[in-house]
Amino acid sequence: MTKVDSETGAWLERSRAALARTDLVPRGEAVGRVVSVADGIARVSGLPDVRLDELLVFEDGCSGFARTLDADEISAVLLDDGLTVEAGSRVTGTNEVMRVPVGPGLLGRVVDPLGRPLDEGPPIVAEAYQPIERAAPSIIDRDLVASPLDTGLLVVDALFALGRGQRELIVGDRATGKTSIAVDAIVNQKHSDVICVYVAVGQRATAVERVIESVRQHGAMERCIFVVASAAASPGLQWVAPFAGFTIAEYFRDRGGHALIVIDDLTKHAATHRELALLTREPPGREAYPGDVFYVHARLLERAAKLSAKLGGGSLTALPVAETDAGNLSAYIPTNLISITDGQIVLDTRLFAANQRPAIDVGLSVSRVGGKAQRPALRDVAGRIRLDYAQFLELEMFTRFGGISDTRVKAQIAHGERIRALLSQPRFSGLGPDQQVALLAALGDGVFDVLPIGAIANVRARLAEQAATDPAKSIETLDESTRARLVETIRRLAVDVGKPPPETPPQGTPP
Repeated sequence: MTKVDSETGAWLERSRAALARTDLVPRGEAVGRVVSVADGIARVSGLPDVRLDELLVFEDGCSGFARTLDADEISAVLLDDGLTVEAGSRVTGTNEVMRVPVGPGLLGRVVDPLGRPLDEGPPIVAEAYQPIERAAPSIIDRDLVASPLDTGLLVVDALFALGRGQRELIVGDRATGKTSIAVDAIVNQKHSDVICVYVAVGQRATAVERVIESVRQHGAMERCIFVVASAAASPGLQWVAPFAGFTIAEYFRDRGGHALIVIDDLTKHAATHRELALLTREPPGREAYPGDVFYVHARLLERAAKLSAKLGGGSLTALPVAETDAGNLSAYIPTNLISITDGQIVLDTRLFAANQRPAIDVGLSVSRVGGKAQRPALRDVAGRIRLDYAQFLELEMFTRFGGISDTRVKAQIAHGERIRALLSQPRFSGLGPDQQVALLAALGDGVFDVLPIGAIANVRARLAEQAATDPAKSIETLDESTRARLVETIRRLAVDVGKPPPETPPQGTPP
């Protein structure tokens, strides 16, 4: 090695050592400027190193994230109202993605998608801050969905059983009871170990307040978290809300717990995604939605899973809600979500108008997990109900054209009417698994066939009262003696309901 080479090598070593000293490195900060701002989108120039979805900070304290990266400009989505953001405002990158607080400190709280309190309570005490965009568990990290998630709704638990780790879409027209089913499922978890996260996307503030009040009155508020991006929130917050809700729920799943997340609803989230895409000049596709709307919802719902025992065995169950127009299940967003999820609960406007609650169409609804996550005892007694009910609906349609004199057909129609009456259920009147087994066993043995249709609701209410005062041992398997005991219990309640009320003596007459 020559003398020149050795001197050059020594200079390079001294240069590297000097650069390693942070006190000698000149610190620079890339600063951009707002070119224009409108409709919640700010166009920014001067930040060539910003990455996609990077969190940006504006000089007034408002934040946003990079949505599209063009050659000369960045389209940033504002996460606040952005009223003080104007052309010429300074913008800086953070080299960070959006994060949300997670931990037990969120239980019982109402927050926005960034974790800021909306319930006038104290500041959130977070255990950690995690990115809102997280990879879904891989196939090797998942386990079979085999444990039931009880909703308390007989028609759901008997015919479309939900498993812990499943994704079940709730879809139907406006005002058919979609949110009611999801809220009933949340309320029913007060008897379980499931943490519930309700995410409101684009909902009216009054509707969200009703949901929160319903859970406060009938459920376990201290084990629920509400992430709210109402219709008055910025489009950026509405877009972020489902991802933030999943991150909050995943905290409990990843520690071996069980969580349920309700997203109400993804139709409004898709509309917000379309709005942001059109404003940032992304190419429109079918029904003006961008081509990545399927991927957005797919990567979101894939995060719901049942983890393997090696990872703690936790689960995250998702109940996304979607809205249809005039019952059109073949629209773009409903078909996307149906293909992503593990089944759908379809609500029918005609059933709702006929006072059938919940207004679930048993012909179009399905659970692709089904009996694999259902309790064996409930599966044994619910085997023929769906078939019998479907046959009854067809026979009932034919009876509109004229009377039927066949005795067997009349008995079949009468039995179907009892099935429909039994599957009707008021809100906040969840049934335990044992009560559901007893009712369905009695239905299969013809106990209700001799009762007036109006008396079935009274029997169900009496059974719930009896279970509250005298809880029985949980029934996992159903043998002949257990079935006979359950049927006899329902038979006695049916007899009591059919008795005339005691006469009240006239006033002034001693009893």
